[in-house]
Amino acid sequence: MFALIGRSQTWASFPSLLFLTSGSEAGMVLEELQVRLNDRGYTNWLKAGRCLIILRDFLLPFTDEHMRSFHRDLLNRKSLLRMSCNSNCRPRGNKLLSPCRVCSEWQKEIIAHHRQPESTINWDNCSPPHWRTHYWELAKAYMPRGQAKTKDGGQCDASALLNLINHCTRFSTVDPKLVREVIRMRNELMHSCDFRVEDEWMGQYYFVLKHFMQQFSRGPQIASVKEQIEEMLTVDLSIYVSGADRMDSADLVNELQSDSDNQRPKPEICADLVSRWESELLQEMLQEILQVAAEDGDTMTQDTRQLKSLSGFLQANQDLSERFSEELQAIDSLQARQ
Repeated sequence: MFALIGRSQTWASFPSLLFLTSGSEAGMVLEELQVRLNDRGYTNWLKAGRCLIILRDFLLPFTDEHMRSFHRDLLNRKSLLRMSCNSNCRPRGNKLLSPCRVCSEWQKEIIAHHRQPESTINWDNCSPPHWRTHYWELAKAYMPRGQAKTKDGGQCDASALLNLINHCTRFSTVDPKLVREVIRMRNELMHSCDFRVEDEWMGQYYFVLKHFMQQFSRGPQIASVKEQIEEMLTVDLSIYVSGADRMDSADLVNELQSDSDNQRPKPEICADLVSRWESELLQEMLQEILQVAAEDGDTMTQDTRQLKSLSGFLQANQDLSERFSEELQAIDSLQARQ
C-alpha cells in the first residue's frame, strides 16, 4: 500500500510524501515515476497541466449551455437558418468557397459573432450542413484547428474551450483579456520542450487562473473548482523510498503523528492516480500534436518539432514508452514521411 499525502494552503504544514516500499513490486513498477516526480520542474509541469483538466471540466457545462442558447437564438431569429443545406457544402482546406445560400448565411452569422473576424477562422473544423442541427458544429468554428472529428464538448481540451470563449461574442460576461492570458500560459506549458516549469512561472500561473476564475464567482461549482486548483498547485508530489532515502518509515510516521493534532483529515492521493494524471496529460498532448502534424503533412512546423521532443521524452522513460507504444509508432510514421 502506498499513498501520496497532499499539502495545500488549507492543509497541515507537513511534507507531502508518496511513500513506496523499496524493492516491492509497486515500487519497481513506479521506479521511473519516482525519478520524474522528484524533479521539481517536472512536478510543476504536471500539476499545472492537471489544473488545465480541472478547468476544462468546469468550463464544459458553461460553454455547452451558452452554445445551446446561442444556436437556438440564431434559429429563432432567422428563418433561412432553419432550412437544410442541399449542396453538401464542405470546406476545401481551410476555406469555405461558394457555399449554398443557407450555409452562406450561417457563415455570415459566425463571422458577425467573432471577436477577431480578420483572423483565421478554421472552417475545416466544421461540417456546414450540420450547423442547423448540431450546436457544437457552430462552436467548432471558434476553436483552434484539429476539431473536425470532435462531436461534442466532452472531446475537447481546455484550449478548445478557452478559444471558444475568447473568440465568440456570446461569452460577453467573460473578459477576453483574462481568457487570452490563460491561453498564453497554457501554450507555454504545453509547448515546453523539456516538460518543466519553474516556481516563478507557477506563481504567475496561479495569479492568472485566480483572476480568470473570479469571473465565475456566482457559478454553483466555483468554490469546489477553486479549491481543487489551489490544492493541486500546492500539493507536494515528491516520492521517498523506504530504506533508500533520508527518512525511513518510522521517522515518517512519528513526524506525521506529532503534527496531527487539531488538523482535519488529510486527503490521500495514490501513486496510481498520479500516474493516470500524467498519462491523461501526455495523451492530450499527443492527440493535439499528432492531429496538427498530420494536417501539416510534409511541412515542418513548431508542432512537429514539439512532437519530436515529446517522442524523445517518452522513449527515455520505459514505462511511458510502453504505455504509448502505438502513439510512438504513429510518430515514427509521420517522421519517416518528412
